[in-house]
Amino acid sequence: MKEVSSVARIVTNRRQKLLPLMDFTAKAEKGKEAQLLHLLQKKDNLTNLQAARELYGGSSSAHQTALRKLKSRLQHKLLNHLFFLDHTDARHPVYRQYEQECLDLLHQAGVLLREGEYSMSEKLYSKCLRLTIEGEFTSHQVTALLGLRQIYAEQRQTLKFKAICTQLRRTERLQQIEHEAGHLFWEAKMLMAERVRVRQSLLQKLPDFLTQMEGYYRQSPSFRIYDYLYKLRLMQQELVGDYEGVIRTTATSEKLYQQGKLNAKRFDRRYNMYYSVYAYFQARRVHQGLKLAQEYLNAFHRSSGNWFVFLELYLLLAMHAGDYRHANELLSMAFQNPFYAQLRDTAHQRWELYRAYHHFIDPENSPLRGLHFTQFMQTLPDYSRDKQGLNVAILILQFLHYLRLRDVEALLPRLEGLRKYASNHLRNPAAQRTRLFFRLLQLTVKENFDVRASTRKGQALLTRLEQTPMPGEAFAGVEIIPYENLWQQTLQILQHPSEVR
Repeated sequence: MKEVSSVARIVTNRRQKLLPLMDFTAKAEKGKEAQLLHLLQKKDNLTNLQAARELYGGSSSAHQTALRKLKSRLQHKLLNHLFFLDHTDARHPVYRQYEQECLDLLHQAGVLLREGEYSMSEKLYSKCLRLTIEGEFTSHQVTALLGLRQIYAEQRQTLKFKAICTQLRRTERLQQIEHEAGHLFWEAKMLMAERVRVRQSLLQKLPDFLTQMEGYYRQSPSFRIYDYLYKLRLMQQELVGDYEGVIRTTATSEKLYQQGKLNAKRFDRRYNMYYSVYAYFQARRVHQGLKLAQEYLNAFHRSSGNWFVFLELYLLLAMHAGDYRHANELLSMAFQNPFYAQLRDTAHQRWELYRAYHHFIDPENSPLRGLHFTQFMQTLPDYSRDKQGLNVAILILQFLHYLRLRDVEALLPRLEGLRKYASNHLRNPAAQRTRLFFRLLQLTVKENFDVRASTRKGQALLTRLEQTPMPGEAFAGVEIIPYENLWQQTLQILQHPSEVR
């Protein structure tokens, strides 16, 4: 009872007169903050002008000033609610709820320590220490040990002080190694996020990065260093296109997890799930990948960006398998998800391009109208630096669209565009598949749209295309529909040209 009494005294004496929190049960008419919150929940793209008119009946400078102050108050209160989020949803990253429990204990123990409540602070720090050891949260473990060191020093508990100092020095050495490993990993991660040419330079550095990381792991086989090493291996295999290697790496990690050799509070199986399915896709084992994707999708929360990323992969598997009806269902799932609007513009562009490809290849089962598709095609740029990775797919779709229309006036500049793009951007040997497909498309115009001549003269190119493996991610964007399938579609267009569908 004494400890509860102490907490009660601290909280009642030091509490704020007005709690800086929102009452989410309050009706919208109870105040301006509740009204603004209601508007934000109701309208995804609420503007300042709309909010001012709704809340104050006008949009004058005085109304805008009042709105700015209101937004500031509401944001402050909403940020305070970040302390009370629910982290127990099993679809969130597995480590989140465990790490958050450690952070809560550190905050509580730190407040009590500053208030002079050593006994209760010690119990909370000790509990946190146990949880950080179980979860291998090294930095939080150091913080808990620092708190305990202060308590034992100020209370002159010599034996406990010496024991905790020994443990602290050992943990700080591990933390330093993890920091060095982290510098290495995040440098590689940054290079991986750069443009294609920079990502290719990463290939030269990765062998040395892996050697260093393996050395760190031999020094201190903590989960964090294992995770860095595991992700660097995946990164290297992905860049060079060794997708069978990725399948083996993810399978090994899953096996270690099942054997209890990986920390169950830290290992993110969803990450492993994604890379496993991704590897099956790139290795052209699409039917196995489809089966896994269907099984794994529910592991991702519909409100997360990871759900959309995984659904993109699922969609591409369906498109590569030629299951366009299933692909249409997946497209509908994406566009009908209420969180679609929160995606970045680049993600919206990809989804629009996927939908356009689906409409082009299977217009009868597409929800798009022909007019919408035509307008979309007319607004696509021939080449855009902000669409790295999408440019090839855009150029191909534009060419096929105008080929179907037999619009020679529009086709000729696209034909020249294919030549220029190949000359400027597809010189790397790993871009061989795209170069071969560009040559097949150019052949259709050279042969004056003759399907027999195009089929006959394109056979050698098609054979080479079929024998050329998919490139690694360091070299090219993804094929939304395999080039072999697109060539068959191209021959059908030559045989049965049509108007806009």
